[in-house]
Amino acid sequence: MGARFSVIIPTLNEARTLTALLPALRRDFPNAEIIVADGGSADDTIAVAHARDADHVLITPRGRAAQMNAGASVAKGEVLWFLHADSAPPCDALAQVEKILASGFCGGCFRVWFDESVWYFRISDAFGNFLTGLTGIAYGDHGIFCTAEAFHRVGGYPSVPIFEDADFYRALRRWGGVRQAPAHIFTSARRYLACGPWRTTLIYILLTVLYVIGCPHRLLALWHGRLMPLQMPEEGKRAPCAVTSREH
Repeated sequence: MGARFSVIIPTLNEARTLTALLPALRRDFPNAEIIVADGGSADDTIAVAHARDADHVLITPRGRAAQMNAGASVAKGEVLWFLHADSAPPCDALAQVEKILASGFCGGCFRVWFDESVWYFRISDAFGNFLTGLTGIAYGDHGIFCTAEAFHRVGGYPSVPIFEDADFYRALRRWGGVRQAPAHIFTSARRYLACGPWRTTLIYILLTVLYVIGCPHRLLALWHGRLMPLQMPEEGKRAPCAVTSREH
């Protein structure tokens, strides 16, 4: 019998974060299928994924949508959970997913809690989680999950330059309904710290408003690149799609 849950992790130069995440997933969710979909890392991400017991390690074209779709294409689970490498999910996450799906929803997400103790981030957490519940828009760091059936029915993640996670979540909401779990995923605040927390928050609010009113993805991506020039390191070359599997 196949795994009930497949955890899909898109990566790009995430050797350090995977070193912490993968053992935690194996400890807390021993029966889950773990898939790492890498977009061409220049560090030891691939080696760490193998060493830390991922079930499948894929090398795909770079881009979160392409990586997550590639992971989903080999997943055997009835439920797909898309998790960022710099996240730390609650140990009862899968029980909460089961409860939401048993209530008739086809998917959902978690609440975010940034891994910084500064008071500002608690305001950012609360505001972001409130907006997710209010607007029905969730981003990747919320740990989006859905049934495999729903994923295929909505066509997976769209091939757009930005907000692919928001598009996907809205599609799930239209098709079978979504719900935000009460538990929090601890996630890294590194992108906020790299560009300045207040600046980053204001930029994301602006881009989200423009996205909601229908601004083209091409323009959103262009403005994102201009407003946030500081990016996380993304070295490495684009690689052809390949997959290796852990032998059981």
